[in-house]
Amino acid sequence: MNEELWGKIKNELADVVGSDHYRNWIEPLRFAGLNEGTATFHVPTNFIGDWVSRNYSDLILGRLKAAGVPVTRLNFTLPQHRTQPRPSAAQPMAAAPRPAPRQAQAAGGGGDDGLPGAPLDPRFTFDRFVVGKPNELAHAAAKRVAEGAEVTFNPLFLYGGVGLGKTHLMHAIAHELTNRRDGLRVVYLSAEQFMYRFVQALRDKQMMDFKQLFRSVDVLMVDDVQFIAGKDSTQEEFFHTFNALVDQNKQIVISADRAPNEIKQMETRISSRLQCGLVVDLHPTDYELRLGILQQKVENQRQQYPDLVIADGVLEFLAHRISNNVRVLEGALMRLFAFATLVGREINLELTQECLSDILRASDRKISIEEIQRRVSEHYNIRLSDMIGPRRLRALARPRQVAMYLSKQLTSRSLPEIGRRFGNRDHTTILHGVKKIEELMAQDSQLADDIELLRRSLEA
Repeated sequence: MNEELWGKIKNELADVVGSDHYRNWIEPLRFAGLNEGTATFHVPTNFIGDWVSRNYSDLILGRLKAAGVPVTRLNFTLPQHRTQPRPSAAQPMAAAPRPAPRQAQAAGGGGDDGLPGAPLDPRFTFDRFVVGKPNELAHAAAKRVAEGAEVTFNPLFLYGGVGLGKTHLMHAIAHELTNRRDGLRVVYLSAEQFMYRFVQALRDKQMMDFKQLFRSVDVLMVDDVQFIAGKDSTQEEFFHTFNALVDQNKQIVISADRAPNEIKQMETRISSRLQCGLVVDLHPTDYELRLGILQQKVENQRQQYPDLVIADGVLEFLAHRISNNVRVLEGALMRLFAFATLVGREINLELTQECLSDILRASDRKISIEEIQRRVSEHYNIRLSDMIGPRRLRALARPRQVAMYLSKQLTSRSLPEIGRRFGNRDHTTILHGVKKIEELMAQDSQLADDIELLRRSLEA
């Protein structure tokens, strides 16, 4: 087996495991050789090797055999020029061998090999992050943390839907910190990785090592923290790790798909601690931001595709049609690049619609009740929790009824379904709210204008 064949197999695995799992676990694998039926892969850390061996070895083995590779077992190991001694109470992390500088290692590039982090994506830097109104506060906060000055808000909590830039900002912070301060111990990993590292330590009776590793870092960055909700033992250890680092004035950066107080099954004490710093929402992208992202993506790809021609209106068309997920938007553009290069055609609207027909169908605007609630809450400057909560103050009841009305008008959900999304309210309550807004719109032009503005922004 050669690198070209392994590259094709990795592409197949990406389709099976999904982009996030591929980036974290499959992409770091480097084929090192095949000997007597054993395929050896180099991994950046033992942790990644153990995880891939337990969870993906059968899948990888099956793909290799399907490709005609005479393999019976897999071996995941560190490169020979790197060793990864197991840290202990008598051997602090700082004594571990230091990786080559500026590499995207598991610990973010500036820590020690013993740090149990995830690889950083070299593409996710601040200079490649397109800033617009929906994400400008999150970007500014991330830049402040990345400056590595005195901790001013701890933790920095970034939240928002899929494909809005949370992971990009997390990686950018880690890159910037490790580039600014050589030797800074920065750990970036997902909450899922934190949990499995914790479980592994329990199984191997190495909890003291685990505690020492995580509580002696300079910056801890945990992505998708909602994953540990409902996992009591992991939450307990996370809580104590969090407190230990805050007490040492060490910076913590957290991301999630929703605000701390909206994560179900998250312990109240953890939710409270997560809110004690700066909580920043990354809003859904608007048209201008999506267009800017596409334009920057084109500029970044000019070296790889120097002869590529993109007709007027193509980027604007994509920015308008694919509005729910930036990852899907970028993936669509990359598919266009590849297709146009292979067939030798100009990228025009006809080719775009032909090549991306499946993505365009799947991306037809589907407005969710949660998006309506969030947008109405922002418009009327109330908390999302009050939107679905029991309080009946007029200042809360009217925006709630507006959201009910828009949910009825802009989604296909039934009244009982809408009621469940509004704190399990009865369908008659929803119907009353819808009729009330219809009556008020006929009398109050300001309310009618507000609702029309909200409708346009949701349908944009």
